[in-house]
Amino acid sequence: MRVHLMKSWFVRGDIDGFFGLFIDNLLQLMLIAVFCGAVCGFPPDLVTGTILPAAAISILLGNLFYGWQARKLMEKTGRDDITALPYGINTPSLVAYVFLIMLPVRLEALDNGATPEAAAKLAWQAGLFACLLSGIMETVGAFVGDWLRRYTPRAALLTALAGIAITFIAMGFIFQIFASPLIGILPMMLILITYAARIKLPLGLPGGFVAVMVGVALAWLLRLLGLPSFEPHAEGYSFAVHLPLPVFGDALALFTGPTGWRYLAVIFPMGLFNVIGSLQNLESAEAAGDRYETMPSLLANGIGSIVAAFLGSAFPTTIYIGHPAWKAMGARAGYSILNGIVIAALCLIGGITLVLKIVPLEATLGILLWIAIIITAQAFQEIPKRHALAVAFGLIPSLAAWALFLIETSLRKAGTSLLEVAPKFGNDLYIHGIIALNQGFLLSSMVLAAILVYVIEREFMKAAAWCAVAAALSTIGLMHAYQLTPAGVQNLFGIEAAKQFGATFGVMYGLSAVVMILLHYWTLKNGQSTDEPARPESVNDENESGGDE
Repeated sequence: MRVHLMKSWFVRGDIDGFFGLFIDNLLQLMLIAVFCGAVCGFPPDLVTGTILPAAAISILLGNLFYGWQARKLMEKTGRDDITALPYGINTPSLVAYVFLIMLPVRLEALDNGATPEAAAKLAWQAGLFACLLSGIMETVGAFVGDWLRRYTPRAALLTALAGIAITFIAMGFIFQIFASPLIGILPMMLILITYAARIKLPLGLPGGFVAVMVGVALAWLLRLLGLPSFEPHAEGYSFAVHLPLPVFGDALALFTGPTGWRYLAVIFPMGLFNVIGSLQNLESAEAAGDRYETMPSLLANGIGSIVAAFLGSAFPTTIYIGHPAWKAMGARAGYSILNGIVIAALCLIGGITLVLKIVPLEATLGILLWIAIIITAQAFQEIPKRHALAVAFGLIPSLAAWALFLIETSLRKAGTSLLEVAPKFGNDLYIHGIIALNQGFLLSSMVLAAILVYVIEREFMKAAAWCAVAAALSTIGLMHAYQLTPAGVQNLFGIEAAKQFGATFGVMYGLSAVVMILLHYWTLKNGQSTDEPARPESVNDENESGGDE
């Protein structure tokens, strides 16, 4: 009986599933190590000794839970083909928290005279604040997620996520790939070929694993030939066990001040996407034949992010997209458990540093590029076709945010600032329009897309409600409000935002709401209706396999 039980926990397909999920998780951890050092200025001991072990424990706990959950479903249904939900670090949140929260906090602190060490610590605390708040949202979402999904158009949710994917993920990383074409392009093409064509490689090897190994082989071959295409990670490696310790004080440090709360316009949408994306991935699993209960599945996800924050990781976890793909590989419960154990062991001995000394990051970025274009394509594919207009409209704020990021980075490298240069732009770039769209751009993406969805459906009262939401968010500074300082663009909240921007954006959105209400009654009076009558669920009535990863 014991032998039979062990066989039921691990099957041949779990090996294939493990390699796929392991490569995916490993890439997130490599990005964390690189970004935390190069972008956020964190010292190596903070990254290797605190952040990565904390992230590993959150991944381990989630993987163990979802593996156990799959096993329990096997026992309940009498089936042996149940596949565990894939789980790991949330990629869009990782990128968003680094570039939209921790980097701005660090730069502002440096501009205000803080030492590099103090600025790095404040940025880390801001990341912990964001991760903890996201975990709390995910936990609450376990109980109200279905309600949120019912009243938020799918196009509004997917377009904001697609905006992050196509700009800060796809554009940033494809630039890096094409800057190192000798080791970046071939692995990228192998990823696109194997994933897009859905072909099986010899010996059943996972496409991601083969692509990374090809990139590693190219990098070291070129290095042996004397071509400067790959420089191993400079940080030295020595074997040591890094056990995570609670950092309650740092995780809670910014709850009583304004620094963390200023980034609520980033944290709230990302937390919401995580909740809704997890719900969508549960639907995807059910469509593939594995029906998991909503509340415990989302609750485990939220607890994982909270544990991560209290142990020192600034990066939330999530249920990954792609359950049907793991199921098609033959993976069951064991691949999740195996992934959690190996990832945890690697991080607890500082192994990510060793991996970066062997594996060039450019060889792995094709996987992230694939994730980004899948998320972007999904925003158009997994909605009613008539809502594609809303998705396109909702992408604009993200494009503005990406443009401003490039402008500010260029000016900073040139030794100047936007405060000095902005008056010189005139009407060349309409820089103030770019900045206004950048501020709270994730919320703007959601709101603008939602308004257009309901306009398309001629549900003008619902469109008016979303215009009212836009007016309220603009008035209190969560959208569009800003001030230019020597440190760059800074958020502007509360009374000052109401004075400067409430009378412009807030009023205009409010007038738009009035127009929508008048249109509602005018169409009723004239007996006009849509060619395809809308239902209460009309904006969210198609199942999909999407969600954020």
